Amino acid sequence: MKVYVFPGQGAQFEGMGKDIYDSSDEAKNLFEQANDILGFRLSDTMFSGSADDLKQTDITQPAIFTYSLIKAILAKDDFKPAAVAGHSLGEFTALTAAGAISLESGLKLVHKRALAMRAACDKTPGTMAAILGLEDAVVEEVCGDISEVIVPANYNCPGQLVISGSIEGIEKAVAVLTEKGARRAIVLPVGGAFHSPLMASAKEELSMAIAQTDFKKPICPIYQNVTARATDDVDLIKKNLEAQLTAPVKWTQTMQQMITDGMSTYVEVGGKVLTGMLKKVDRQFPTQLI
Repeated sequence: MKVYVFPGQGAQFEGMGKDIYDSSDEAKNLFEQANDILGFRLSDTMFSGSADDLKQTDITQPAIFTYSLIKAILAKDDFKPAAVAGHSLGEFTALTAAGAISLESGLKLVHKRALAMRAACDKTPGTMAAILGLEDAVVEEVCGDISEVIVPANYNCPGQLVISGSIEGIEKAVAVLTEKGARRAIVLPVGGAFHSPLMASAKEELSMAIAQTDFKKPICPIYQNVTARATDDVDLIKKNLEAQLTAPVKWTQTMQQMITDGMSTYVEVGGKVLTGMLKKVDRQFPTQLI
């Protein structure tokens, strides 16, 4: 059984998508459809923008969504998932690829999400840090002991946990975790404290947008970030999507659950970061990239 996984922020690269735009009429039509939906030429920035241009949240998220989704569409009859999943933003791509929402609805949701997150970052400054080489429980304990808004945000793979919160809280945590033996504790160049309580205002806006979007049962279950469990229940999917902005991404737990559930191949669509994370869980697990 194949599980198809879709990357989140960080999977962008300069020139992303230009090769398939130039070589496939179907891809070209899909990129132009995305431009029309958004009301600006996203593809121009994807193909010709600088790395800094592509790091802007309101560009990054729709760009990764569009690129990964087109990759899935071009796979055609080979796209036969037993389940899907996505890391943070990638959860929206996964749901769209699995038919739970339309391309137009998915892209509009992603763009609204990105704008809401950017506004939340402007309203309440924050940041994130990657902690490498410590047990999750150690990082969790340190976060809980600091009298600032600071929480585990991305359980990426064993020995790699990203924390999120106030700038002062992250600085304190990095110092303490370094003392406790972290191999690396790195403040990340991000716009804000994603997947933390500081995204509360963005969550409110996203919840309203989700409520106004037509969802239907996907063609297969989706493993969701909030629970690390697979479901095809539409009401539960929407509830978990709403919770996602202020809750941690349980990707380590998701990968472990996929293996427990008998998934036999892990196919990453439009990236390669998630495949590398899986190898930290099971080096021998079969993987593919499309």
